[in-house]
Amino acid sequence: MEIHTNEKEVTEKEVALHLLPGEQLLCEASTVLKYVQEDSCQRGVYGRLVCTDFKISFLGDEDSALENGGETQFKNKIIGVNDVPLHCVDQIYGVFDEKKKPLFGQLKKYPEKLVIHCKDLRVLHFCLRYTKEEEVKRIVSGIIHHTQSPKLLKRLFLFSYAAAVRDTAADPRNCTVMFDTPKDWCWELERTKGSVKYKTVSVNEGYQVCDRLPAYFVVPTPLLEDDVKRFQGHGIPIWCWSCHNGSALLKMSALPKEQDDGALQIQKSFLHGIYKTIQRPPYEMVKTEDLSSSFLSLQEIQGAYCKFKQLFLIDNSSEFWDTDIKWFSLLESSSWLDIIRRCLKKAIEITERLEAQSMNVLLLALLLALVEENASDLCCLLSSLVQVMMDAHCRTRAGFQSLIQKEWVMGGHPFLDRCNHLHQSDKEEVPVFLLFLDCVWQLLHQYPLAFEFTETYLTVLSDSLNMGRESLDAQSKPLSLLTVWDWSVQFEPKAQTLLRNPLYVEKPKLDRGQRKGSRFKHQRQLSLPLTQSKSSPKRGFFREETDHLIKNLLGKRISKLINSSDDLQDNSREFYDNWHSKPTDYHGLLLPHIEGPEIKVWAQRYLRWIPEAQILGGGRVATMGKLLEMMEEVQRLQEKLEAGHPRQEAVHAQAPGLLRNSARLSSLFPFARLRRHSAKPVLPTSGWKALGGEDDLARREDEFVDLGDV
Repeated sequence: MEIHTNEKEVTEKEVALHLLPGEQLLCEASTVLKYVQEDSCQRGVYGRLVCTDFKISFLGDEDSALENGGETQFKNKIIGVNDVPLHCVDQIYGVFDEKKKPLFGQLKKYPEKLVIHCKDLRVLHFCLRYTKEEEVKRIVSGIIHHTQSPKLLKRLFLFSYAAAVRDTAADPRNCTVMFDTPKDWCWELERTKGSVKYKTVSVNEGYQVCDRLPAYFVVPTPLLEDDVKRFQGHGIPIWCWSCHNGSALLKMSALPKEQDDGALQIQKSFLHGIYKTIQRPPYEMVKTEDLSSSFLSLQEIQGAYCKFKQLFLIDNSSEFWDTDIKWFSLLESSSWLDIIRRCLKKAIEITERLEAQSMNVLLLALLLALVEENASDLCCLLSSLVQVMMDAHCRTRAGFQSLIQKEWVMGGHPFLDRCNHLHQSDKEEVPVFLLFLDCVWQLLHQYPLAFEFTETYLTVLSDSLNMGRESLDAQSKPLSLLTVWDWSVQFEPKAQTLLRNPLYVEKPKLDRGQRKGSRFKHQRQLSLPLTQSKSSPKRGFFREETDHLIKNLLGKRISKLINSSDDLQDNSREFYDNWHSKPTDYHGLLLPHIEGPEIKVWAQRYLRWIPEAQILGGGRVATMGKLLEMMEEVQRLQEKLEAGHPRQEAVHAQAPGLLRNSARLSSLFPFARLRRHSAKPVLPTSGWKALGGEDDLARREDEFVDLGDV
């Protein structure tokens, strides 16, 4: 579509470029048109396109009604509405003679339009037709180079920014346990009542043993520190969390593959000794979860998300409506929702063993590939998900942040590789952490009263993953890099209110008299029958489980599990059904609904940039607004009755100011800006064609349906 203008008519308003401490300007181009996609008409705003060592930024008229179409409700102080961090760029396309092609490396011909697909699913269109040729070459080459070329770790913007704000960095410890000291681990052991059987070790202090383990971590008490050093932390059961009934969740990485029979025998003997420290039948039994033979692979997750994200990377309104009629079939074929369901199902099965069977559960990461041997991907996902479901503390904001620090940051999850921030290998870019956040969102969506934080919190946390300003690296010393948990750096106090759930009620504290006479248990467990253990085979449960574990850890997988059904196992199904038949205790155990229709698309994150997907004055935002209004009214009436004053002004639990007038808000608030929707019919054009012409449709008689047999 031609833009009916010429260079003489172009007017730009000079907008200042906001640079962060340590940020440097690399290249820029003027007279760039940033498109606003509405229907088939391409309109936009003129300005400068700038590339720094941190972000791509468009400097146009911020007050233009065409660009904003309304008031921006939720501002980020680091990233503006027209800014894209370099780490957030997913793919770059150029338009040559109305044909879109991906851009890589050195170009012989430069495009007239630039299309940027972002990891947060934004799609930005820039017209370079009116820009000087030399400026087009500089800005396009600069953006391609700084978003696609391999980088050295020390050249990331994170380091220059951290050095520039070294003296002004805030300390997040007031609410988040960082797990970078032995004291933090001891506190967690005491909180979960696990200090009797487990101990904190400092054998890896200064990362002397290996760099994939944290400086401090927790192991079974009988384990010797020399055992940790022997295979650089491989084959060591590492404590994750203790249940109230004494069972525990552990994880273990595989030993390196050995071809020599003598070395294999040494490893087998070593594992026999290790296994005896965590299982002492009949008092303590261990169940191993082989995540390689019965669970997801990283390749499955990567392939599913690549298909899934294409549903939301929409270039214009016409493309949205063209895909609308087959959207659900495309969603199903991506398998992303099915992967979420499988993660939740596996977490339920682990929870049943911990809660009902009182068994220790050991998560294994087998030596299938080098990136999997460190127990830092699927182990992190499942151990975190189980704790969110079983531990109410992990559903508070401080507890959730501490959980991520413990299981993901200190657990050695390779954020740089999985987010591909260094652009070393596209094959290693797998959204494991995003998958975890999506699973948590499913729980939050089903049980909103059980979480102190909101879905907006989860969305901004997923965005922060690709911002490239904060550290998610356990080895950040001695530079003391910033962490994402200091939300005041990104948001003003008014905006931060949207991160906290106003409907959340803290767990009431028991008096001393009540505390003595009661022992903490999940309410639902009290009504569940205890599941009896199966009788031991002739060789004995201990010997069979030991051999199974050793064969897996040595990388010699004999066979896959015969039962590959997606249904829950019998014990887990009974546990699942019994739990859902009782009233919900929002401060106790939570089990998600995993039936097909219950697993939903995280609309706020995935659909927020598509105007056609918004519902003005509808969705969960409108429901939340009405609930808060009712809460305030009830509280106001209660205070009047208690105080006896006709005009009592004090209200303790007010709705966030940005949530007021919910009838005017979008269903994708606070990210979606209010724009005019395209005037497309609810039924897409392809659907009308299938029904025939308008005249033929008008002449049709109403179909008669006999309801007698219904």
